[in-house]
Amino acid sequence: MELDRSGAGRRNLLLASLPAKDFALLEPHLKDIVLERGAVLQEQGDRIDQVYFPHEGIISLLTVTRQGDAIETATIGCEGAVGAFAGFGPRRAQARAVVQVRGLSSGIAASRFRKAAEESGAVCSLLVRYGEMLLIQVQQIAACNALHPVEARLSRWLLQARDRVDADTLKLTHEFLSQMLGVRRTTVTVVANMLQQAGLIRYHRGRIEITDRRGLEGRACECYEAIRRHVEEIAPAAGR
Repeated sequence: MELDRSGAGRRNLLLASLPAKDFALLEPHLKDIVLERGAVLQEQGDRIDQVYFPHEGIISLLTVTRQGDAIETATIGCEGAVGAFAGFGPRRAQARAVVQVRGLSSGIAASRFRKAAEESGAVCSLLVRYGEMLLIQVQQIAACNALHPVEARLSRWLLQARDRVDADTLKLTHEFLSQMLGVRRTTVTVVANMLQQAGLIRYHRGRIEITDRRGLEGRACECYEAIRRHVEEIAPAAGR
């Protein structure tokens, strides 16, 4: 599968924000990869060898305990990257990265990306700005998980997913959502039924369709708008 390397074809916002001369440092080394659902791109504690720039789909960053429990701390789509901080030097992953929605990505060896960052002030600026955006999201979701009811958190997650895939129908199971939100599957089932009865979503056989986006925004917590605002402010400016 070939990816258009023109500015219009750089659907990843970080890559698209780079000036042409700086993107040229990365372009020969970028490889197109279809990331399949369930693929683990990095494991917590492992050395980062590859950097991924998604053009579509969703990747979750999970913090994993010694007992094996995991909870989502950030979601990444076309506005971000996985493993990008290896551009500052050798790094170990601070979270597990799992593909939740299948999609196309550009991949580059961490060593190649690091060399480009050493040669390009624009790439370094991109990393600093993206680090700020990711930290804001992690902090916001940490507060969300601790303070907001499950209905508001589930609504926020569905809206974030919808924005990243640009479609109203999402292939998501209650089991998966329970892992992302850190609650029991039965709790997700009850809350999803409430949203369905309110006419906001339709759920059938592992697929959730958002039928009333505006209504779902009304049920979501403030974290949805806060995260979206920061993404819109920082991502377009990453290469400036």
